Amino acid sequence: MPQSEQLTWTDLDRRAVDTVRVLAADAVEKVGSGHPGTAMSLAPAAYLLFQKVMRHDPSDDRWTGRDRFILSPGHTSLTLYLQLFLGGFGLEMEDIESLRTWGAKTPGHPEYRHTKGVEITTGPLGQGLASAVGFAYGQRYTRGLFDPEAAQGESPFDHHIYVIASDGDLQEGVTSEASSLAGHQELGNLVVIYDQNQISIEDDTDVAFTEDVAMRYESYGWHVQTVDWTNGGGEYQENVQALFDAIKAAEAETSKPSLINLRTIIGWPAPNKQNTGGIHGSKLGAEELAATKEVLGFDPEQHFVIDDDVLAHTRELLQRGADDRKAWEETFQAWREANPERAKLYDRLRDGELPQGYADAFPVFEAGKDVATRSASGKVINAIADTFPELWGGSADLAGSNNTTIESAASFIPSEHSTAKWTGNPYGRVLHFGIREHAAASIVNGITMSSQTRAFSGTFLIFSDYQRPAVRLGALMKVPSIHVWTHDSIGLGEDGPTHQPVEQLSSLRAIPGFDVVRPADANEVSVAWRTVLENRERPAGLALTRQNVPTFLREGMEGDGEKLASAEGVARGGYVLADTDGTPDVILIGTGSEVQLALEARESLAAEGIKGRVVSMPCREWFDNQDADYRESVIPSAVQARVSVEAGIAMSWNDILGSYGRAVSLEHFGESAAYEKLYQEFGITAKDVASKAHESIDAVAAAQR
Repeated sequence: MPQSEQLTWTDLDRRAVDTVRVLAADAVEKVGSGHPGTAMSLAPAAYLLFQKVMRHDPSDDRWTGRDRFILSPGHTSLTLYLQLFLGGFGLEMEDIESLRTWGAKTPGHPEYRHTKGVEITTGPLGQGLASAVGFAYGQRYTRGLFDPEAAQGESPFDHHIYVIASDGDLQEGVTSEASSLAGHQELGNLVVIYDQNQISIEDDTDVAFTEDVAMRYESYGWHVQTVDWTNGGGEYQENVQALFDAIKAAEAETSKPSLINLRTIIGWPAPNKQNTGGIHGSKLGAEELAATKEVLGFDPEQHFVIDDDVLAHTRELLQRGADDRKAWEETFQAWREANPERAKLYDRLRDGELPQGYADAFPVFEAGKDVATRSASGKVINAIADTFPELWGGSADLAGSNNTTIESAASFIPSEHSTAKWTGNPYGRVLHFGIREHAAASIVNGITMSSQTRAFSGTFLIFSDYQRPAVRLGALMKVPSIHVWTHDSIGLGEDGPTHQPVEQLSSLRAIPGFDVVRPADANEVSVAWRTVLENRERPAGLALTRQNVPTFLREGMEGDGEKLASAEGVARGGYVLADTDGTPDVILIGTGSEVQLALEARESLAAEGIKGRVVSMPCREWFDNQDADYRESVIPSAVQARVSVEAGIAMSWNDILGSYGRAVSLEHFGESAAYEKLYQEFGITAKDVASKAHESIDAVAAAQR
């Protein structure tokens, strides 16, 4: 451990911390719900980070040079809100008084984009710490893009990620996955303070959680320290200097992420409810609140009060932050002058701009050749890699199946972890998540929201179920993470029902703000990728086939036969792929590998004199965001005979089908067999599409009689 640095901790600092405890109790008491206990006992740790350790500028919570703070146990939101109030980030006393109420800047859990100073939405335990690993990934990759030659700690792109985590966070499986990766990646910029108070809603965690967390994290390859304010069960003493020393030692350890086990008593110093589950998630009550204020030397009759000199003292952070910002700007300007080309890239990414002429990088695939859309996706990724240096990603141990590898790039791992197949470089672009789908999605969220880069992870669509909590949070936060999901239907065949997604497409479409994109052929894949990268406020999942599908002949292509509409329609979510003269008798709507069935059915219907229009609908969400006139031009309300065709449950098509439409779908689990056999046995064929078209036409006719 380096020589101890003396911490300045004045009476004003002590009073500020005690004020935080009282305000936390006041706020929960007023609203009648919330979590005061951890905010009270962690007040010194949070204050230490915000006032004495972190580099940040309260006037600009998006400053590139700032350290990042993540409160993983989001239920103790007051732990963060009160520091944002003290530091002058934009919260005032009335915001603390408005905790958990309609329209407040202080909702029950911290929300990204809602409250200034909040880096990430936290609430579901584990997601904050898991995404923090992504924050650390993003910092290192950003440094590699802009300033790889700089000595450790000397780059304007160097910063730390500080996390407060709870017993609950450490119990969630997603943190085990992410923490294992953090140790493997040697993420020395990640510092986690683990609040080991051993109390949860069911009181003492000994009923379910008795492992040695320190040993677990040491085995992950972390630098682990313990600071015990309980003194092994003796007199409780908040040794802030010891915690400060541990943080400084963690910062000095640049080759490992750091975990500081901070042993605390939840709710301290409430005289009767401290160290109980009762103070974890409910108000103290009038008597206990008054008693706590008396212990701390506050007037029990006063509420939401802070001494002027205390607030003036903590708001000095505004000036310190401005000074830190000024010093950083000098190093940043020196970097800009020395690196003009990298500075141009930085400016483009900072401004959210796409590369000049980027659309030309996306490939056009030759018609007539059968190509799996997963394979086409891999070709697109590699075709655009040089144009988009900000794009990086990889797979959860399925690179060869997901086709997610940037072939010209090294792997994002310390070079000592290189293998016979993969060359490691700490600034590489190819991510290897191992078999950790849960963490992969959380890490991609963290990368994307903490840097100007765009990251993707790959796995099978069926395993999107493992990733759903992170996918949902990404949609809630409007973080444009990218998920590459292959093996998107029973088309994966012999692997059987455990691997064949049935309900996943509809389930994912049910997430507000999330785009599910299921392209029909290689050229739809190319336009889909381009559209995803053009969108910076919605995450997306690309659902791609294992099996080969035809590459359609389209307008402007060489070849004989009917030419279908341009794949540019993908950008609008749904478009008329093949039409008929005059008003169609029926509209056939397909996605992915089933669009070819709709086209075949259209031909057989035409032989019967029935006019069919085929609509390719790769993304319901993009289509629904189009104006009413466009949607009407694609699916006219006057044409009520409609058929959807998708190898999954029909739930997400009912609104389009209306009263008379019919679905060619799969409403049960699959079987293990060749995919051609499965489609035939389960009634997902062109013949079945044509039959459903007849049913729908007949239903409309019957209703009109």
